[in-house]
Order: sequence, then structure tokens, then C-alpha cells
Amino acid sequence: MNKTFLLTFIVILLGFIRIDAQTPDNSNPKDPFFAPKSQQEQASKVQHIHSDESGVKPDQYEGNLVFSGNVKFEHQGSVLTADKVVLYQKENFLKAIGNVVLLNADGTKITAEEMEYDGNTERGIARKNVVLTDPKQTIKTETLYYDRVPNTAYFNTGGTISDGQNIMYTKSATYYVNTKDIDFIGHSTIDAKDYTIESDNIKTNQTTQISQFLAATTIRSKENPRNYVYTELGDYNAKTGVSHLKKNSRIHYNDKILTGDNLEYNRNTGFGKGTGNVTLNDPKENRYIKGGYGEIYEKKDSAMITDKAYAVKIFEKDSLYIAADRFLSFQKPDSTKQKKSYLRAYRKVRIFKTNMQARADSLSYNETDGILHLMKKPILWSGAKQITGDEVMVYMNTTTQDIDSVKVIGNAFAISKADSLNMKDEFNQIKSKWMGIYFEKGQIKKAVAVENAQSIAYADDQDEKTKEINRIGVAVSVCGEIIADFIEKRVETVTCRVGAQSDIYPMSFMSKEKRFFPDFNWNTKDRPQKWKDIFEDTPNYPETVYESDNSLYEKAEAERLKLEEKNKPKTPVREKR
Repeated sequence: MNKTFLLTFIVILLGFIRIDAQTPDNSNPKDPFFAPKSQQEQASKVQHIHSDESGVKPDQYEGNLVFSGNVKFEHQGSVLTADKVVLYQKENFLKAIGNVVLLNADGTKITAEEMEYDGNTERGIARKNVVLTDPKQTIKTETLYYDRVPNTAYFNTGGTISDGQNIMYTKSATYYVNTKDIDFIGHSTIDAKDYTIESDNIKTNQTTQISQFLAATTIRSKENPRNYVYTELGDYNAKTGVSHLKKNSRIHYNDKILTGDNLEYNRNTGFGKGTGNVTLNDPKENRYIKGGYGEIYEKKDSAMITDKAYAVKIFEKDSLYIAADRFLSFQKPDSTKQKKSYLRAYRKVRIFKTNMQARADSLSYNETDGILHLMKKPILWSGAKQITGDEVMVYMNTTTQDIDSVKVIGNAFAISKADSLNMKDEFNQIKSKWMGIYFEKGQIKKAVAVENAQSIAYADDQDEKTKEINRIGVAVSVCGEIIADFIEKRVETVTCRVGAQSDIYPMSFMSKEKRFFPDFNWNTKDRPQKWKDIFEDTPNYPETVYESDNSLYEKAEAERLKLEEKNKPKTPVREKR
């Protein structure tokens, strides 16, 4: 009995299910996009203007009125045409199918294969091969959400926006028809004639042609893809070609990189500038320049950095630090058409390198050939040596970064400690109009002084057995050319040529004053001792105090005075009468 009752219940239940499945659903499930607006006013009805046929079929479209053949509807100044339209009269809603065209009063036009439109909210959804056109651009996508009240169009199915000159590719975007603003959401690309823009968030205006960047963005040249700008906050004016870059920004040009707190770049002229924590990096030259303000000239391949500026050139085992009021960096071909890199520095030049320090008013540095040209009151230090002149040119080995040679032009004056291991005030000195100093493995090997050459050099003798070095005296030379040879940091020989006048005086014959030229100036207070000293006009270190030994001369002088006194003729004494 229980089994019979259960079977009867199942049969009745299946019958209800079949009847429910066959009952037509007259509801109209709409996209959430059509949800009514809060405090929405009474909307006007969509108006049927024309169709070839119309009617109701209960088994189609939930029994709603269907129009077909050259269908035309109107609402609030907008006209919709299609092959077929289903009208949900109670809901003031329609579905258009086939060759759908929506023409709005403001001139915007939307074409699609299908479209839904809600007369109450004045919103529409266009699907399949959607194209929106207006006087400024054309939008193509697969699904477009359109709201007539704020006059916006939105898509998130990927699409393109074209203005006749540029094509924009994006996954999602909102177009504000009234203001002509486009808000790109997610990664987007703008493909222009001469450049491309890639960004994670762009807002652009089709009237002003100004794009705002709110996330990581790159503007890249098509002619030279290595030239591009990067920013995470900024804007670009397509009319002027000027971009303003305000966060984590870089300008890449000719294999160089300009960074700074705020950058500006004109892609038409190639001019760029930066303010605040500016750095110009040249990876090929292993050199960067820092300062508070900088300018670049892409087409001339040059740049200027100023405002507490300094440059650092990185070598394999050392670095060269240079400070100055202003730096110019540029590249140009030489007579053989080889492109070479140059660095110029103006006013208050300060240099530090572990094996070389210098000061001058200005500098010209041929980085490719390793030639450092110091001008206007230059002074160069290397080890226990000091070199001054009207101009000093330093030739460095570009492989080892050691000094190969130094050329001094005008009022050349080279000073070196006679013995760098002691603190005696004994200095070898060479003066002339022109001078060449030659190094080997970082040490002076030879010095050649030409024209009006003079030298004061300490002469030593080494015992062959004990290797003990004994001071012979001081060699004073005046001639047309002086050649000084060095061995193990000491003057080994001094050769005087052309009108030679050279003598060696024992220490007892040379007073302390005569051991120095009148313009002798061994400068230790201005010499940089660490790289940060380049930022000071002078580090103003205490002058090094050397031991002065004038005892041999003073003793000999006393003996000479005694001898003179002794050898004086005696004055006859008259006898009194």
C-alpha cells in the first residue's frame, strides 16, 4: 500500500514539472546595467516610427510585440534603426537585432549586430561588431555600455579607439562624449605615427590631445626605439610634443638616461630638462653626473648639469670624482669620423682619484682617449708630487687608468719630495716654460723641462755594499733644457742641455732659503684627501709641518765668519806720545 502511494506521488510531481516547463516565461531578465536610478523621474516612452511588419507570436520573445523590416524607433532625440526590434512596452525597453544603428542628437553614432535599450534609464548595451563614431574618433569593440544621461560609453571586452591619426588599444575604457575625455583602465597602447605610448592607466582628451598618466607609462620613438621616456605620473601634449614627468621618471636618449624629481621633454625638438635630484647616466662611458638642474639636447647629443653638480667616472679598480659649478657633456666625431665622448666643467673644478687630485677653474676631458685638460690656475697632485702651470694636460691609460704622462704649458713648476718617507723640508723642483712628465706604473720615470729651465735637486750617493744613501748636496741647474731621470721615486740624474750652468753645492754651502725657488708653494691645505672634499671650495686642511735642518750651513757659516774675522788685516795701533 505504501509503495503504491509513493509511485502515484512521483507521477503527479513529474506532471507538474512538465506543465511548468512548457509554460512561456513573459519576464524580461535585464542586465544589471539597466537597474533603475535612485529618485528617477518619470521617463518618456520609446516611440515606434516605422517598420514593414509588426505582430505578436506567443511562442517567440515571451509574447512581446515584434517589429521587423526597416524598423525605426525614436527616444529623446535619438533614432534607432534595425532589421528587427522586440518591444517590452510595460518596461519601456527594447531589443534590436540585425544592422542596428543608434544615431544621437549630438552626432554620435553606434552600430552593432544587437542592442538593448532602456527608455527609463536611457541606457543601452550594444553587442557584436560594435562601432561608435563621433567627429573626434571611432571606437570598436564587442560589447559597449552606453548611458545617454551623462553621455558616456564604456567597454571591458577589449577594443580600439581611432582618431584618424592615432590608434588606441585597450582592454577597458570609458568615453565621456561631452568632454571628449577617455579613461583607459588597465594596460593600454596608443599607436601614433612617430611614437607609441604604453600605460597601465591613461586619461586622454581628444580635443586638447593631452594625455594624463596615472601609472607606469612609456612613450617610445619609432625611429629609434632605444629613445623613450618613462614615468608613473605625468602628462603628454600630442600637439606640442611636450611631456611632463613627475614620479620615478626617466628620459632615455642616445644610450643615456636623465632622471630627476620633475622632468620635461619635447620629442619634436629633442630638448629635455630636469629639476631636483637630477642624474645624467652614461652607461657606455661608465659615468654619471648629478646636480639640482639639468638639460639635454638629444639631436646634438649633448647635456648640461648645474646646481651643486658633480660627476663620477667609474673605472675597474677606482673612480674619478669631479665637482664644478656646471658640466657640459657631448659627443662628436674626430677627424677620422670616430665618435668620441667629452666632458667639460666650468668654475671651481675639484678632482679626486686615489692616485691623483687636482684643482682648476675649468676642465676639458676627452673620455674616449683619456685626456684631462686643466685650465686657469691648475694644480695637480699625485703621490708626493705637485704640478702647476698655466695649463696642465693629463694623459691617462684608458685600460689601466694610470697616468701615462703630464704636459704643462706655460709657467710649468713641478715639485716632489726628495724622500717621501721622511718629514724633512727637502723638495726637488723643476721650472720651465713647457714641461713633459712621464710615468711608468704610476711613478714618475722622467721629467723634461724646455725653455728657461731651472732646477733644484738633492744629490745623493748610494753605497754599493751597504746600500746606504748619503746626501752629497744640492744640484742647481739653469739651461735651455733639463732632463731629470727618476728611479724608485728618487731623482737619479739631472741632465742640463743648451747653455748649461749646473753645479752641485754641499749642504754646508746652501742655506735653507736658497734651496727653494722664490715662488715655491707646496700646497697641502687645498689638496682633497677624500672624495667628498670636492664639494668644498677648499678642505682647508692644516698645512703639513716639515722638519727644517739648516745646521750644516749654520755651522759652516759660523766657521766662515770666524775665519773671516781671523783673516781680517789688523789695524795698526798708534802709540801715544
